[in-house]
Amino acid sequence: MRTSIQPRVATLLLTLALAVGSNACAGGVEEPKADLILHNAGVYTLTWDDPTTDGTPADNAPYDESGWHPDATAIAVRGRTVLFVGDDEAAEAYRDDHTRVIDLRGATILPGLVDAHTHIVNLGTVLEQVDLVDVGTEEEAVDLVAQRASGIPDGEWIVGYGWDDGAWADDYPDMRLLTERVPNHPVLMRGLHGFAVWGNRLALEEAQITAATQPPSGGRILKDESGNPTGLLLDRATGLLTGALPPPSVEQLESRILAAMQVMAKDGFTAVHEAGVGSAAMQAFENLAADGRMPLRVYVMLSARDGELSRQWLEWGPDTDGNDKLITRAVKAYYDAALGSRGARLLEDYSDMPGHRGVSGEEYGFNEELVSEMMAAGFQVGVHAIGDAGNRETLDFIERVYSVHPEARDNRHRVEHAQVVHPDDFRRFADYGLIASVQPPHAMEDKTWALQRLGPERVLGAYAWRTFRETGAPLAFSSDLPGSDHDIFYGLVAAMARQDKLGEPEGGWYPNERMTPEEAVRGYTSWAAYSAFLEETVGTIAPGMWADITVMNVDPLSLGDSEPLALLNGEILMTIVAGEIIYERN
Repeated sequence: MRTSIQPRVATLLLTLALAVGSNACAGGVEEPKADLILHNAGVYTLTWDDPTTDGTPADNAPYDESGWHPDATAIAVRGRTVLFVGDDEAAEAYRDDHTRVIDLRGATILPGLVDAHTHIVNLGTVLEQVDLVDVGTEEEAVDLVAQRASGIPDGEWIVGYGWDDGAWADDYPDMRLLTERVPNHPVLMRGLHGFAVWGNRLALEEAQITAATQPPSGGRILKDESGNPTGLLLDRATGLLTGALPPPSVEQLESRILAAMQVMAKDGFTAVHEAGVGSAAMQAFENLAADGRMPLRVYVMLSARDGELSRQWLEWGPDTDGNDKLITRAVKAYYDAALGSRGARLLEDYSDMPGHRGVSGEEYGFNEELVSEMMAAGFQVGVHAIGDAGNRETLDFIERVYSVHPEARDNRHRVEHAQVVHPDDFRRFADYGLIASVQPPHAMEDKTWALQRLGPERVLGAYAWRTFRETGAPLAFSSDLPGSDHDIFYGLVAAMARQDKLGEPEGGWYPNERMTPEEAVRGYTSWAAYSAFLEETVGTIAPGMWADITVMNVDPLSLGDSEPLALLNGEILMTIVAGEIIYERN
């Protein structure tokens, strides 16, 4: 989207107005008044310096021998920006009869939360589908689909989502029971992490998948002893089945995006980084932004798989003015697949599958020429890389681009997931200025089988967030929704304690890689803002910054130090974007 002139003009006028108000105050004229004042709160502005790489708080942080202390109690907002940050008494100067004043009764205020790797379109789609998350058996999943089938006409597609394609990888289901129970509807059930799909016989017939069908490079069609498809397709072969679904209209995509954004607003997020946007979804985002209907900010990563869309943006160049709710200056590429489905590319064989090392590179879908051109044109690239070979070869690719286009070093490129890294390669992230864009919930969801996939030595370089910090690589945190639960309290606990929602394992999973409470919070705020070039406008709370604010009923810094698992009982009380309350808990 080419950002319209109106948001830029509005921002300029607002800046001038604030400047005039400030000058007037200096001359003894009354302070400019706020539209909104939040007071009686614990405000963490995050305006102090970053912690050291071992997590020690900076000298100017609001931290002492007794722990963390909020550095303000009140915020005043005027229009789209923060007007004042300080104590309750001083905030009264910005109040008049038109100001809404909210007593937060000790609640905690943070800079607006950012989920730095999402699939919002998919989340909106999932909200319409059969929910298979946490389903434990094939029979249970089929029961849920059969229930849905009983209420819709024969012949209509039924789509489910969320069965655990990682946990089930050693015993994938087939189409027999699904076809028997649901014979008159084509059924497609996506795996939790998006690298496996499961269908019944009618779905495979609709997709024209037969014994003679060959998978695309980087994909697998599971077959029985007779050579017939079992109903399971993995990695790039998933598109053979998903491609048979009737495509949604742009209007349907808009509806799904809005539904997903409402969920995210309720859960405290003020912005998302949408990883891999194709032409149809891009049109939907543009329409919503043009009509002023987007409650959240969206940082778009164009899908490198959509060559036509990417080359169109090559002509336009990245959207770098950063004044709108829709910013497009990144491109998403895939190097390898998922660890759970054994599609992640490893340097050595899978510990639980000798002779297999996953899929990667152009075999899986990485167009080096296109992505190189976009990097040279000033776009940030975020490369999906899971395995240690996938990460190493991604680093090698970026090094090659830098050798030809050294100016591309300034683009804050990202490695999305960076799950398994060889010890020799951690330092390269920092050397190349790369951001490790990681998902704390992934570690908790993968811990039940990651050791089996990787073995006891290689797993030490997996989900290794502290190691990244110690070697100087920037981090940004996210959920990869809907593949993982995006609940911020779960994400913080996963980062701080490396424990799941049940508090397992005791003491944390490979606890040497834990984040401190401050680091965990920054991963979803100031560090996420940096990963989108927005640290001058969001990620901290200060006068003149965009008024993107999250209010919660727990203090993640002090509680994270003393009892991190108690954060799982936290609740979001309010979400504010551009000065507008987009969610308020009764």
